[in-house]
Amino acid sequence: MTERIAKYIARTGICSRREAETLIAQQRITVNGETVTSPAFNVSGDEKILFDGEKLPQIDKTRLWLYYKPEGLVTSHKDPQGRPTVFANLPKELPRVVSVGRLDLNSEGLLLLTNSGELSRKLELPSNGWSRRYKVRVHGRVNEKSLADLQNGITVDGINYGPIKAEIETVKGSNAWLMISLSEGKNREIRRVMKHLGLDVARLIRLSYGPFQLGALKPGEVKEVPGKVLKEQLGAKFEL
Repeated sequence: MTERIAKYIARTGICSRREAETLIAQQRITVNGETVTSPAFNVSGDEKILFDGEKLPQIDKTRLWLYYKPEGLVTSHKDPQGRPTVFANLPKELPRVVSVGRLDLNSEGLLLLTNSGELSRKLELPSNGWSRRYKVRVHGRVNEKSLADLQNGITVDGINYGPIKAEIETVKGSNAWLMISLSEGKNREIRRVMKHLGLDVARLIRLSYGPFQLGALKPGEVKEVPGKVLKEQLGAKFEL
């Protein structure tokens, strides 16, 4: 049985399928001594496949971890500005992993990590319709009607955002805690939409991503999702 080499590379966990296609375009992948130039090239896994002259990691069973990303870390393996990154601060016993989506520098909470670039790509697809839930502290005057109207979607600076469910949890003076759920998760979506409503986000914590919950994790902690639970949640849909 063969598969496209970009998919095979992603399954080793070193990168996503899209990133693998970039590596191929950069002529950094060889199969049995020949440079691969097309992501459509098929392999069985029995070949000698090298990335920059080094053997690819052995494909392990698909694994998923829940990670409480602290505020102040960049979701990247390397930051050109030299800021601290998520991957440099993970426990040393973890294998090489990639994240499912990102949380920006000033956001915290649940970040999914996996050793499968292919699974990461699949879990990020908007077509999954998975809801992401956030607890958000805002500063400013909260207008309940404006929050309710977000369920119809909104356009901010020419960018269309899908339905957002936003509810007030508590209000104290000019500060409020909101519970916000959305399924698109575009770049800095909550911050931009809140700013459009005249609200400044002071703290943003992701509580869940699809069926996976932050639970009692503390900042910096990692917890693996048991294989049985992973198959129950994803098996039929994602062909684990």
